[in-house]
Amino acid sequence: MSEEKFDVVFIGAGPGGYIGAIKAAQLGLKTACVESRGSLGGTCLNVGCIPSKALLESSHHFAAAGKDMAAHGIRLPKVELDLPAMLKRKDDVVATLTKGIAGLFKQNKVEDVRGFGRIVAADKVEVTLDDGGTRVLETENIVIATGSEVATLPGIEIDEKTIVSSTGALALEKVPAHFVVIGGGYIGLEMGSVWGRLGAKVTVVEFLDRITPTMDGELSKQFQRILRRQGFEFRLGTKVTEARKNGKGIELTLEPAAGGEAESLSCDVVLVAVGRRPFTEGLGLAEVGVKVDNRGFVPVDGDFQTNVAGIFAIGDVLPDRPMLAHKAEEEGVAVAELIAGHAAHVNYDAIPGVVYTWPEVASVGRTEEELKEAGVKYNAGKFPFMANSRARASGDSDGFVKILADAETDRVLGAHIIGPNAGTMIAELVLAMEYGASTEDIYRTCHAHPTLNEAVKEAALAVSGKPLNI
Repeated sequence: MSEEKFDVVFIGAGPGGYIGAIKAAQLGLKTACVESRGSLGGTCLNVGCIPSKALLESSHHFAAAGKDMAAHGIRLPKVELDLPAMLKRKDDVVATLTKGIAGLFKQNKVEDVRGFGRIVAADKVEVTLDDGGTRVLETENIVIATGSEVATLPGIEIDEKTIVSSTGALALEKVPAHFVVIGGGYIGLEMGSVWGRLGAKVTVVEFLDRITPTMDGELSKQFQRILRRQGFEFRLGTKVTEARKNGKGIELTLEPAAGGEAESLSCDVVLVAVGRRPFTEGLGLAEVGVKVDNRGFVPVDGDFQTNVAGIFAIGDVLPDRPMLAHKAEEEGVAVAELIAGHAAHVNYDAIPGVVYTWPEVASVGRTEEELKEAGVKYNAGKFPFMANSRARASGDSDGFVKILADAETDRVLGAHIIGPNAGTMIAELVLAMEYGASTEDIYRTCHAHPTLNEAVKEAALAVSGKPLNI
């Protein structure tokens, strides 16, 4: 057993852990990052954000080739799906990026430790190495960045073949005839889009009365209408109580969320996408006195420090904060800066959320429902992509941009976009919120013509009732 000394050890090499480790090393701290998965990048890079976006991109091209190109005057012969090639491309993208992180560790002199890390004291991490043996890393600071895992439902056993989590949904060997998604959130709708574009019938079963329940209500309604036009079917206000395998596939038992008579729904594959839970088991937290709440989350103070001095936590293990890769990255940078003695801050009011369907859906800040509940007086401005010249020219004119601003100060409080490239467009509004901009600041900024971002300018103008192109 070897024992080595570090300034900081990150447990977990997902977006929060690996970015935090690189930043810490850049700030002059001797840094190690412990990862139990066979490759770096965490859930996001290996079985989450990146492979799902690769499949979303490939399936989007497939759908466009089969249905949309004719409107542009492009006639194609019969379009055929090569699913193994599509899946291989996805795997190649993941492999390239995970190797890239290993290269960044080497470049920045981050010690890459492969194995399961367990905190055995406030200044020691014991690592059971993947290739055998044990290493003890002595350190002044420990950062828990272990991320999250799939949440399950009672009575439904995931086998990653026909009853799958997002991991299994990324690697189906054939297109299912009927793909059922349990949960109307980001992950389920993205994977439903992938397999729906490739030919599956898609049914979404959601316990609540609308999809994407944390989003602005108007945005959710428009999103659902568009997905319906794409072939999605929705069973809202409904819960799944059982999933039984039979010779033909899966038989689901559905019940109204409010109570009522049960019914059956047959499918080939069912995706359980009801959220995620923090991965904190087996880390030795209780033994060293780190407090964990009843859901497994790790509470921290304003400096990301747990109740035990020198032990910090970031990312999905933190309670009451969005489980997003880019949020974890911001926290990774901030905790590294704080440990190194610098000032740091994460503005949780300016963390965007994106659904990478087509059209994309993106939000930042407060929703109308939240502002009303808080009694905040606000003005709303909305502009449809139907009136945006670039959207019309490209043939992607579904959706709108909506901006919410304080009624007295005109400061932007929230922004919500459903439309082409919404995930990229939202960055302008995130920056505006980060700097406390008003809608006047936005509409007095020159926007190139013709671009999709002109819709942001027009929505800003609409807040005060003065759009120019509608």
